[in-house]
Amino acid sequence: MIRMMPSNQSDELPVGRIAGIFGIHGELKCDPTNAGRTLFTQGARFRTELLDGTSLQVEIASVREHKNRFLIRLTAVDSANEAQRYSGATLLAHRSRVQLGPDEYLDRDLKGCELYDESGVRLGRVQAVEHYPSSDMLVVDGKLVPMVRAFIKSVEVDAKRIVVDLPLGLLDDNEAETSP
Repeated sequence: MIRMMPSNQSDELPVGRIAGIFGIHGELKCDPTNAGRTLFTQGARFRTELLDGTSLQVEIASVREHKNRFLIRLTAVDSANEAQRYSGATLLAHRSRVQLGPDEYLDRDLKGCELYDESGVRLGRVQAVEHYPSSDMLVVDGKLVPMVRAFIKSVEVDAKRIVVDLPLGLLDDNEAETSP
């Protein structure tokens, strides 16, 4: 399966969300995105958007893993009361800090790509990306195209081109016809 990472339209990407406080010493429960998971280290800095719309720069004082999430402490946050203001906040990092692996793409990079079959026939344009448990899906002219290796032959983000080998009828406008 090909994995994609959700993103905004700026040069920053959401790399984590603060789910709440943990304990009485100011630790925060942080759910990192797949794209941002490796960025959470001691001394790392992020822009944080609080629920009230305030934007702050924060620095990680410590980080440890606990039950598939991170417990982080921010510099100068030493109590649960101080940490409470960060609950629900989104942590953002500049796109250049996020390292994607092979066959990993950001949603915004795929949006607007033209879909072609292997013979060069244009099939449509990617309008959006939707995420489902079974696979990520490209929304192409209102139809869903699974982002799986069996269908996706190549992705050229810079050229805004995706070459596919799709099952017959996947992008057809008409429902399957039955013969009388």
